[in-house]
Amino acid sequence: MSATTISRPKPALADRGMAVTGTGTLLRFMLRRDRIRFPAWTLGLTLLMTYFASALDAIVQSPEDLRGLTAFSGSPAGALFGGPGFGFDDLTLERFLAGQYGLYVAIGAGLMGLLTVVRHTRVEERSGRAELIRASVVGRHAQLTAALTLTAVMAVLVAVLIGAMMASRGFGVRGSLLFGVSVAAVALAFAGIAAVTVQLSEYPRAASGTAGAALGAAFVLRGLGDMAAVQGSGPSWLSWLSPIGWSQQTAPYVHNRWWPLAISLGFAVAASAAGYTLSIRRDFGAGLVPPRPGPPRAAAWLASPLALAFRLHRASLIGWSAALLVAGLAYGSFTQPLLDGFADAPEDLLAVMGGSANLLAGYLGTMGLTMALAVGVYAVLAVQALRSEETEGRVEPVLATAVSRRAWLGSHVAVAALGVPWLLLTAGLGMGVGAAASTGDAGLIGQLLLGHLAHTPAVWLVLAAAALFYAVAPRALPVIWVVPGYGLIAGYFAPILEIPDAALRLSPFEHIGAYPLEDINAVAVVVLTLLAALLVQVAATAFRRRDLAGGA
Repeated sequence: MSATTISRPKPALADRGMAVTGTGTLLRFMLRRDRIRFPAWTLGLTLLMTYFASALDAIVQSPEDLRGLTAFSGSPAGALFGGPGFGFDDLTLERFLAGQYGLYVAIGAGLMGLLTVVRHTRVEERSGRAELIRASVVGRHAQLTAALTLTAVMAVLVAVLIGAMMASRGFGVRGSLLFGVSVAAVALAFAGIAAVTVQLSEYPRAASGTAGAALGAAFVLRGLGDMAAVQGSGPSWLSWLSPIGWSQQTAPYVHNRWWPLAISLGFAVAASAAGYTLSIRRDFGAGLVPPRPGPPRAAAWLASPLALAFRLHRASLIGWSAALLVAGLAYGSFTQPLLDGFADAPEDLLAVMGGSANLLAGYLGTMGLTMALAVGVYAVLAVQALRSEETEGRVEPVLATAVSRRAWLGSHVAVAALGVPWLLLTAGLGMGVGAAASTGDAGLIGQLLLGHLAHTPAVWLVLAAAALFYAVAPRALPVIWVVPGYGLIAGYFAPILEIPDAALRLSPFEHIGAYPLEDINAVAVVVLTLLAALLVQVAATAFRRRDLAGGA
């Protein structure tokens, strides 16, 4: 008997097209669902860049003002927090805007891209809505295609709005368009990364957290590479490993290079294609990385709401600890090269960092604020996780037992509050070890541990304010992102933007002091701690008076 080989026929083009059937309908549904988020993201990023442009236009009145900006922005510190500084040897206002402030708009665009994809794919699967949609005439890839299309539409609109805004101020049209497109390219790149991460885990938080970690890594790689490029030595090639770096290498208003965006576009296409490929290798609702099966019976230590809250936050704490430790080591290792780069800097620049006699303390104090802002992001995300627990129906079974609402909310806030000093100490340890290895001064470890830990009350206040928003009006919880966002602007750009002292004090991060450059304000530590405790008490009381999975 002869053997017969049966080959599997390749799918016809029509069958392949059926995989995206219903994409248009889903896209319309997503636009309807994001009727607030869509303009909030696109207009928000445009308005942020408009604010930077308007503030600098009012401040810069003479060539001397521009030369003062060059002194800082062309330094290693300027490269760390801004970019490689293309054209800063002949600085213009538009070059400074694109080269120094464009970084933060690009980071916002990256967040827009990854959060939009996760929201309309993995979140939908987890909630069960995607299963109902799949029961209709909808192709397997329709949901991911619609989510990527929506992100692309948002990115294009951001490019048009920012480009038009910059051109309307009299800046070069070609450079303005290139700058807007470079911002959009970051959104597309991280949308592609999110298309992959949503296939790996069945949990939305893990998918967005992994994509967010990639964004953080891109920021760190770009910063280290740009610092090395400004210094003229070191691994400047690190910038080319970052999607953010690809956009900055376009050098708007200077070289006007379009070809680096081909790398961004190719990466976005490749990552999206990988997401499609991975999606057909997993079951609906599952992830390629299966969750570790738990024991048949819960451990005795999980009997309390506090222990359960710790168990739910444990993975996040581990991930944040590792990320902050690595970031601290990386930035700390550049301490001595940064000091060497400032050796011949003008005194007005050194004054921004605490003066020539306090340059080391000024840099370390600035990095303490940087890590505090990062831990503030952790605090907001920890509260947003409570919202997910509620909307996904996992809170009601817990509250059906002898656990009160106050105990449930208080346990989660307590775990997050204890995580704040832990994360700050972890970041301080990494920064201290890196700085000590770079300068040869082991005493910096203790100073950095104290300087980082001192910011704990400010982050606690952010955590308490987020808990209050969740307890009173959970749908308005995203508003809390204004607090760390404003803290970033006030902490980094107050001297350049000439923010009044009264407005500066609205940031909780401006009261304690940037130790070791400044003494720690003990009164501010006590006041911020008491205020945070008061807000948590108000939140616990308000949480008892609203319905679950809704809110005011």
